[in-house]
Amino acid sequence: MKLKPLNDRILVKRLEQEEKTAGGIIIPDSAKEKPMKGEVVAAGPGKLDESGKRIELGVKEGDAVLFAKYAGTEIKIDGVEHLVMREDDILAIVEG
Repeated sequence: MKLKPLNDRILVKRLEQEEKTAGGIIIPDSAKEKPMKGEVVAAGPGKLDESGKRIELGVKEGDAVLFAKYAGTEIKIDGVEHLVMREDDILAIVEG
């Protein structure tokens, strides 16, 4: 299934988190927090300003991003969890 987000919405796939601590302790699934880092899978065209001009998004497909802990709406696409969120929910683009 393919989704094309509307306006300033972005489709993000969560990136998996390390399962061990720095000391080598394995963290069980029940104690893990959902990661706040993901990859942009699809992005909308941007929102319209008051004059009707389209404002482009600051992120694009393939960007690694950090987002707020409770950002977006969770959906499943082909059995994989994704988030649909607004560009405002993205805190930073991870470079490198």
